[in-house]
Amino acid sequence: MSGVSARGLSPEQRRQLAVKLTRVLARYRPILDAYIIEFFTDNLWATLPGSWQEALDGLKPPQLATQLLGVPGEGEVVRYGQEGPRAGGLRLPVSPGLPGLQTGAVGLQWSCSLGSRPACRRYSSVWPLSLLALKSTACALAFTRTPGFQTPSEFLENPSQSSRLTAPFRKHVRPKKQHEIRRLGELVKKLSDLTGCTQVVDIGSGQGHLSRFMSLGLGLTVKSVEGDPRLVERAQRLDQELLQALEKEEKRHPQVVLAGPRCSPQHVVRWVEPTALCEELLLPLETLPRGGARLLLTGLHACGDLSVALLRHFSCPEVVALASVGCCYMKLSDPGGYPLSQWVAGLPGHELPYRLREGACHALEEYAGRLRRSGPGLRTHCYRAALETVIRGARPELRRPGVQGIPRVHELKIEEYVQRGLQRVGLDPRLPLNLAALRAHLSQENRVVAFFSLALLLAPLVETLILLDRLLYLQEQGFHAELLPIFSPELSPRNLVLVATKRPLGEAFSLLETEDR
Repeated sequence: MSGVSARGLSPEQRRQLAVKLTRVLARYRPILDAYIIEFFTDNLWATLPGSWQEALDGLKPPQLATQLLGVPGEGEVVRYGQEGPRAGGLRLPVSPGLPGLQTGAVGLQWSCSLGSRPACRRYSSVWPLSLLALKSTACALAFTRTPGFQTPSEFLENPSQSSRLTAPFRKHVRPKKQHEIRRLGELVKKLSDLTGCTQVVDIGSGQGHLSRFMSLGLGLTVKSVEGDPRLVERAQRLDQELLQALEKEEKRHPQVVLAGPRCSPQHVVRWVEPTALCEELLLPLETLPRGGARLLLTGLHACGDLSVALLRHFSCPEVVALASVGCCYMKLSDPGGYPLSQWVAGLPGHELPYRLREGACHALEEYAGRLRRSGPGLRTHCYRAALETVIRGARPELRRPGVQGIPRVHELKIEEYVQRGLQRVGLDPRLPLNLAALRAHLSQENRVVAFFSLALLLAPLVETLILLDRLLYLQEQGFHAELLPIFSPELSPRNLVLVATKRPLGEAFSLLETEDR
């Protein structure tokens, strides 16, 4: 999925992008506000324009991945008729005030070929320009999440072990986290060198995987701040285990000479409040001349308001650099966590309620992969939406209750799922069921998937507005900030790192975008 690069946008371009985003999100709020589990109770399919229903109805999941989400599989290509979008992008007449106002239709063709073999599948449909404009706008206004390096080659030999990390640093770390700590750690090391930092502060450090890699792997001085004492205790045990493993490595390979002594991160148990400065966070680990402390704040998927806390601490004189990857936008305080910038706060329609922020956390690339595989797991949303109709029939006041812990949903018959779901929400699983109605719902599985895909297409716009607001917040204070896609989105969907400095880095900033060899 293409998009706009956050790198290099002028201050005015950032402000105008925020204007466009708020307008587009306001236009498509009915889709964004909808809960997919209310597909049948609220008749969500009927809320779409008739021409959209006609275009989407009957599309198979792989077609939705390619045609709607713009994530083709290997060997797939989308071709448009001469009067419509071309290979270079969607060429549609866009209203200067607001995209998405077009009428008419355009031919769309999707085909799949493997190597030099002829196309093995071919589908044709006619899409209304308003639907194509939605797709075009969603792709054009979202920050690109494609990093400047190829899909990680570190897992080609073994999908569970990064070839870019030595065995001691991979232990107890899942492949996704291996990729993340290596990429962010290396960026922090470069940023530290460029800004002359004396200490890195890892906020919300959890079990300390990133802190350990930065300190014991990259030689940085690291303070690790975490609010949960159990996680800190676990991190300290893993520190000792890693030190012992590294000592064994040195004995086996005595020719490897260290640049200096190995120092574990210093762990601190402390909750960091988003609205108050944490003095502990700003204290140096060693005595330095007055004014000598130069701190770099970082957080790997700092949850909700924790990302906001990093931004607020960045204004402290001791802090000279920031590298933050946020997540869990639905946990942001409202107000307080968004909006942060005066510019976005002053825009009509800037509000992002919980439902929109929760949707922004979904993984578009991961779902597109599921669509391409077209497995039975896609029916989960349809099952849950059918269950909602039974729940409302039994207790109309009970809306969208959480239904957890039903294993292997796709292997169950719909009536079996409904019975287990009723039990999970405290209702009698022996309630009489209208099997004909349930099976009629199940026959609309592809419609449920199509509607969810529409909402997922818009979700990156919400994330873009949240992150753009943070850029503008730092910009309004006179700081220098950029957003870089740092992780492979297939491995780590929340992959944009907010990098900020007190002084401009100039051309040296480009070093942060490169992949170490």
